[in-house]
Amino acid sequence: AAGMFLRLLSDIQWRAAHPKWRGMTGSQRSTSTTAEPHPVSLPAQAQVVICGGGIMGTSVAYHLSKMGWKDIVLLEQGRLAAGTTRFCAGIVSTARPVSIELKMAHYSNKLYQQLEQETGVQTGYMKTGSISLAQTQDRLISLKRIASSLNVMGIPCEIISPKKVLQLHPLINIHDLVGAMYVPEDALVSSANVSLALATAASRNGVQIHERTSVSHVTVQKGRVTGVETDRGRIQCEYFVNCAGQWAYELGHSGEEPVHIPLHACEHFYLLTHPLEKPLSSSLPTVVDPDGRIYIRNWQGGILSGGFEKNPKPLFTEGRNQLEIQNLQEDWDHFGPLLSALLRRMPGLEALQIMQLVNCPESFTPDMRCIMGESPTAQGYFVLAGMNSAGISYGGGAGKYLAEWMVNGYPSENVWPLDLKRFGTLQSSRTFLRHRVMEVMPLMYDLKVPRWDFQTGRQLRTSPLYDRLDAQGARWMEKHGFERVKYFVPPGKDLLDLDHSKTFYKPDWFDIVGSEVKCCKEAVCVIDMSSFTKFEISSTGDQALESLQYLFSNDLDVPVGHVVHTGMLNEKGGYENDCSIARLSKRSFFMISPTDQQVHCWAWLKKRLPDDSNLIMEDVTWKYTALNLIGPRAVDVLSELSYAPMTAEHFPSLFCKEMSVGYANGIRVMSITHTGEPGFVLYIPIEYALHVYNEVMNMGQKYGIRNAGYYALRSLRIEKFFAFWGQDLDAFTTPMECGREFQVKLEKGMQFLGQEALLEQKQNGVYKRFTMFILEDHDTDMDLWPWWGEPIFRNGRYVGKTTSSAYSYTLERHVCLGFVHHFDEKTGEELVVTTDFINQGEYEIDIAGQRFQAKAKLYPFSSLFTQRRRKDEVELSGYQRE
Repeated sequence: AAGMFLRLLSDIQWRAAHPKWRGMTGSQRSTSTTAEPHPVSLPAQAQVVICGGGIMGTSVAYHLSKMGWKDIVLLEQGRLAAGTTRFCAGIVSTARPVSIELKMAHYSNKLYQQLEQETGVQTGYMKTGSISLAQTQDRLISLKRIASSLNVMGIPCEIISPKKVLQLHPLINIHDLVGAMYVPEDALVSSANVSLALATAASRNGVQIHERTSVSHVTVQKGRVTGVETDRGRIQCEYFVNCAGQWAYELGHSGEEPVHIPLHACEHFYLLTHPLEKPLSSSLPTVVDPDGRIYIRNWQGGILSGGFEKNPKPLFTEGRNQLEIQNLQEDWDHFGPLLSALLRRMPGLEALQIMQLVNCPESFTPDMRCIMGESPTAQGYFVLAGMNSAGISYGGGAGKYLAEWMVNGYPSENVWPLDLKRFGTLQSSRTFLRHRVMEVMPLMYDLKVPRWDFQTGRQLRTSPLYDRLDAQGARWMEKHGFERVKYFVPPGKDLLDLDHSKTFYKPDWFDIVGSEVKCCKEAVCVIDMSSFTKFEISSTGDQALESLQYLFSNDLDVPVGHVVHTGMLNEKGGYENDCSIARLSKRSFFMISPTDQQVHCWAWLKKRLPDDSNLIMEDVTWKYTALNLIGPRAVDVLSELSYAPMTAEHFPSLFCKEMSVGYANGIRVMSITHTGEPGFVLYIPIEYALHVYNEVMNMGQKYGIRNAGYYALRSLRIEKFFAFWGQDLDAFTTPMECGREFQVKLEKGMQFLGQEALLEQKQNGVYKRFTMFILEDHDTDMDLWPWWGEPIFRNGRYVGKTTSSAYSYTLERHVCLGFVHHFDEKTGEELVVTTDFINQGEYEIDIAGQRFQAKAKLYPFSSLFTQRRRKDEVELSGYQRE
């Protein structure tokens, strides 16, 4: 194959230029009679061992060596860049919907641009630009949303007409297009050569590279990486980086302490053609036609075109796969629909001769985002894998962030959307992964409107009330594998319509959620919130209190029965978690965190709690069903069921008490609702869940009780200006930046993690400020809706992005929450954001290129709070979660 010939040629040139290459020289691809030269022996120890010599492994080695770490060994089981990297289409594309992925791709593009100059290795870098085509208005809207993000990041990008598409690429058939997005700085590279260039630079910086060396397993002692066993002996090390691509899952499971890396390979097809009669210009833009499910780039005067078909073929589910990826079987029948799409888009290709159909494995993950970060169970075990076919676009940026993570303890950007700890063991079932990647691969090019849900791998973690709620019209979404209700379809509504309503505009559930919100405000609603992460931390003496006082920013030394909202901060004062902690007794605490904190929070606390057998932390998420009773009549329902007075004098806000409800004993009742409305959350031992639910619903009939879902909760919390971890709050946001100073006790008599950073902010001011925006000239029925990630403009200048938004049924307006920065007009440097700076600006929110006027507020509307409460108790307490 021409591709393989080129690859070998570049290999030979490169190896000729580097005669001192450590490890194997000659390629033993075929069984040759010449004896293999003896490779250089492996070192007995190293600081870091990286497994995998593709784009990811070489990028991590390159960036670690740039940051000053030299004692690094990179091991490759075959030859460098001989896995998925070798067959990668080589398209570097920055047009990504997820902000952190966009930043990674942008950095990669800049890195590859100067790599040839830095290393002397030809990388084939060619700035061609890319054109993403839209066959429908909805597709064009999704491209406009991406274009807004690119523009504010300073990446040139424009929405163009079909005519302009034809000017840029004369072979494209434009008759069915409504528009397109043109990104002029996107590029093409030879991905194998980029890997070799990164390896060259790393090698010059002292990284040892050994090919033909297989890692059998990683040894872990007392929760820390201690070494690596290979087929050529053992290397002791402090850090291990799993960049094994599609083999990462098996390698993770090979040790005594498994590291779960949920990814699965699928076959990925693309064809190569002979050059056209008039060979294509090498600077012709790459074309992505997502509605046709294909991409097209020039390749040596001809065409390289592949895509993401609707019926993908998963590979190696049983775990048997080759060392180096040989080209898998051609399958023309399977590629047929993609070929038809290509000929429709470029009719002039009919007569073109096809050279070959390439079939290579690509790894996909359960949520279409790559996996990076440290294992929650083995300190020093890092992972970078699962690129969902965007390995070359992410390679540079992902390697940089992982290297920063290892050297500094954290990367320079918020990478939570990519963190390995967003998954639990439940996403590691082979059956789950096989089914999910069959859905994920076509989704790569499917139109994704806000609030879409995966269909495969569902009903895995469910509340004991699942069937009861389902029978009453519940519509479900999934978070961390847990089924949660979006809203309830009332009897008589057309269910099918609702399930297929996909839009960037006003959704079909608008009135349904509106009536649930109204019921929360006027009567009483029940929301099943069992998915929350729940830990119990207890000790024989004061160990629990002392440890938690250090790890949390608020004062937890409160009377028994009180509930405290607090952040779990890192050294920089940023939120690693935000939670509610109830003091159950002198020596035991009950901690409620967001659903997707289950793995992350456990690992964070385990790493920092003293190793003391008298201090016990238990994950009790599965032991309790949580029912949230929201509304002014929740008091009446509960007092009738428990024969106990529940009014504010007897049961103040932010209080926790064990009670009996109906026949059931030992129910933890807390006077918080995570919405700012009055009410209670009941934590019910799981065997009583159905009984208590039935009792509550029966007793509540006369008070107008109804079920509600998370969409109603979101609307309530956003109009009250409650931030939510994972969307509004992250490891780079401090309490000072989001108006939460009152949840921090800087003077609690002892040090806590993040205290110094907060004291500094208190003195010097903050560089971003969490702000609430009410859209003013926005027509809810006719205009595009804001969801999250929309650019915010102040006096015509970009100042930040929205982090979440919802329609407020009370204000009858859209409310967006987001962070405002203050950039110096001349230098672009960040300046302190003051209250005056926020209040004196004229604001606009950019929704898919259209700007809407917005009013900025730093405090919620006090009239929205239904009860007067003590100032420090107003349930702005909200370390709120969804």
